[in-house]
Amino acid sequence: MLTVLKEEDRDDKPAARWSPIYYGLRDAIVSHRLAPGTKLPEDELASIYSVSRTVVRSALQALAHDRLARLEPNRGAFVAQPSKIEAREVFEARALIEPKVAALAARTAVPSDIVQLRSHLEKEHEALQAGRDSDAIMLSARFHVGIAEIAAHSVFTNFVRDLVSHSSLIIALYWRRRDATCEKHAHHALVDAIEAGDSADAAALMNSHLVDLLSGLDLTDKVEKSDSLSDLLRLERAAVQPGR
Repeated sequence: MLTVLKEEDRDDKPAARWSPIYYGLRDAIVSHRLAPGTKLPEDELASIYSVSRTVVRSALQALAHDRLARLEPNRGAFVAQPSKIEAREVFEARALIEPKVAALAARTAVPSDIVQLRSHLEKEHEALQAGRDSDAIMLSARFHVGIAEIAAHSVFTNFVRDLVSHSSLIIALYWRRRDATCEKHAHHALVDAIEAGDSADAAALMNSHLVDLLSGLDLTDKVEKSDSLSDLLRLERAAVQPGR
């Protein structure tokens, strides 16, 4: 039974106290307002959000879990900085694993799985249309994990979960068109093939979809340095909706 798409079952759902920090930093990272490699000092973040360093630390740990930040002993937290070589390797790995996963899902999906997938797609498209790019990227990632959970192969599911988490910042960092998150027709076609039980079509669609995602990334341009952390996040904080 598919669980990753159930809001109440998400194990990465931020706790109330640190969710504004998590979402504020996440959105600033995914929207490029915080450049890769930017230091995220606990004391400065605590001052910006008027919370304790313990609360900030929980938010930073959640970001590290989502591969959006890295925690270095005795140095602190930094915005993650995937290289362009790493970006290609991640998508090459996804192209090896996810077509097989999609084929398995087409053999094992039950009607309730399809209902949840289609409901999830509606949320993903709403986020894109509303310009909530960071939400759209995260929802797209969870869609791919959802297909892996339908396939009911624990090893593949763990691989996919790790790879798509890694992909989120890569897509945000290197995309050259907004639909690089995942084109509407690509996800709908995948769900149609899985619902029809067509494993060959599901595998082929997943492969072409991942190729298209990689082609939508700009792996040539340099990343610009971000402005002041304090200035960026004080503005970001005003737009954050706690508990969203």
